[in-house]
Amino acid sequence: MNRVYNFSAGPAVLPEEVLKEAADEMLDYAGTGMSVMEMSHRSDRFQRILDEAEQDLRDLMKIPKEYAVLFLQGGASQQFAAIPMNLMQNRVADYIVTGQWAKKASEEAKKYGTVNILASSADRTYSYIPDCSDLPVSEKADYVYICENNTIYGTKFSSLPNTKGKLLVSDISSCFLSEPVDVTKYGLLFGGVQKNIGPAGTVIVIIRKDLIRDEVLEKTPTMLHYKIQAEAGSLYNTPPAYGIYICGKVFRWLKRMGGLEHMKQYNEKKAAVLYRYLDESRLFSPTVQGKDRSLMNVPFVTGNKELDGKFIKEAEQAGLKSLKGHRSVGGMRASIYNAMPIEGVEALVAFMKNFEKENGDHV
Repeated sequence: MNRVYNFSAGPAVLPEEVLKEAADEMLDYAGTGMSVMEMSHRSDRFQRILDEAEQDLRDLMKIPKEYAVLFLQGGASQQFAAIPMNLMQNRVADYIVTGQWAKKASEEAKKYGTVNILASSADRTYSYIPDCSDLPVSEKADYVYICENNTIYGTKFSSLPNTKGKLLVSDISSCFLSEPVDVTKYGLLFGGVQKNIGPAGTVIVIIRKDLIRDEVLEKTPTMLHYKIQAEAGSLYNTPPAYGIYICGKVFRWLKRMGGLEHMKQYNEKKAAVLYRYLDESRLFSPTVQGKDRSLMNVPFVTGNKELDGKFIKEAEQAGLKSLKGHRSVGGMRASIYNAMPIEGVEALVAFMKNFEKENGDHV
């Protein structure tokens, strides 16, 4: 077996230990004689998988009993509509736009009510997080929305915005379980799992129970109604069963690793290896500076598109995969999620140093 270092932004690297466990259980899960892929979602055995996954997530994030946990389909993007449909009681919401995903979420929300853009970093290609300490929060706003970690642009909120008492809603897709979170500071958190937790197709919604209401916008689809999903225990229809099973394994892996405090320290250590080199390099430059840097997604450039292309091609040949940056930023991007070992980051930096020596005439 020849495993590579996969720096993809998502679907992304998963713990090898988890993949091996899943492989061992592919034909026979826990003596059932079948794969979880084949198992009825109404069976007692799958119910235990779902219940254990939820409890392990609650343990990791210290989720209070006042919050519900929903395992749903459709990915994070489907929540761009579900959130206003369920929460826009006054038909007004405030959005802080720090990247493509927050922008798409705000555009979707405009279909259901008035959307106010409180702050944006579009003026500098979303390369920073704007000051959110004293924003003109709307008096009638039902919630304030952020995308906490911006996968494409490599930025992250180092502190949460001052919502002046309004509900905070956060897309945490690309920083999910990368560090401890105080769930009580949010009304709703959600994230697609394909970046840091499991396979594509599953989204997890953590929502304060008092926000799960009968009253939603007219014509809200049944599948997007949080109360219906919550009352059914995420089993209103066939759930993303195999995705939930893998998420559960990753939750247990995180527990064995020492929990979210340990992961934060490990992720800071990994990111420091890469940022330290980027700050010293004469060839490569990071696109984000200071406190706004993400621990999960690190974009960088050479300033020469042809040289960027050469680097990506040669890195691919060296087993350093999926380093091409998003088209809106260009250059390269290394996504170094929880499951990326520090050895992978060190291998990337070693390759970059050698590439810089061989291409020093471009500096």
